[in-house]
Amino acid sequence: MNYGKKRTRNREHELASKGTMIRKKFNVIFCKALLICFFAVVIVGGCSAFGVISGIIASAPSIEDIDATPTGYLTTVLDNQGNQTATLVASGSNRKYVTINEIPINLQHAFVAIEDERFYQHNGIDIMGILRAGVTAVKTGFKRQEGASTITQQLAKNELFTQEKQMARKAAEMFAARDIEDYYSKQQIFEMYANTIYFGSGYYGIAEAAEGYFGKEPAQLTDTEAIYLAGMPNAPSTYASSPELAFKRMQVVLKRMVKCRVLTQQQADAIAADAENLTV
Repeated sequence: MNYGKKRTRNREHELASKGTMIRKKFNVIFCKALLICFFAVVIVGGCSAFGVISGIIASAPSIEDIDATPTGYLTTVLDNQGNQTATLVASGSNRKYVTINEIPINLQHAFVAIEDERFYQHNGIDIMGILRAGVTAVKTGFKRQEGASTITQQLAKNELFTQEKQMARKAAEMFAARDIEDYYSKQQIFEMYANTIYFGSGYYGIAEAAEGYFGKEPAQLTDTEAIYLAGMPNAPSTYASSPELAFKRMQVVLKRMVKCRVLTQQQADAIAADAENLTV
């Protein structure tokens, strides 16, 4: 009897061991299959994304063809009494080109400080800026998102791509920014950027903005006027319709200029005080 019980226990142990081995083999096979599926998805997804990005880049104009000069003119709509009722303008119209030498140095500093403080250090893509924007988004639960586009990327977006906010377009924009940096100097890039950005109220480019808001050529702008305009491209339609918000944005620009050490705090305070008398 004892031998029979022992044989039974041994048999049960063998069956249990076989079951354990089968489960282990199944787990190994399952894990391998899962890994294969994961890498397959990554490869297919990567190839698809690469294909989409390549297609966007291929369909975009050549960076050699970037032209910030006007391609048309605004259209003014009048009523039967001869009064202006509307102004129709396209992104390539209503633009007067100026060289970088005609743009006040503090306006140049203001643009760089508020839009792309490492403009003269990076190669078109600001990795630090991307990381900073990512950290800010995570910390705020994605309720607050900072822009990480460089001046070069903004130029690429304005002149080579559509304004749609798509991940693939954003990636293509970054590739294009690298090519632009290889082909043009920083001075040329900044000059084209300043002549293509939108300032609201139908004004494209710094020359039209200076004339439209202050009745001046860019070189004639005071520091206060220049820094006021530098804050507008962030939300041109909003700031154009609300000078109060534009003045608040100007304070942000001044703080960034002090942080970037292109203005002292004393100079920033003087400009802020002068802004109280600014008429737009």
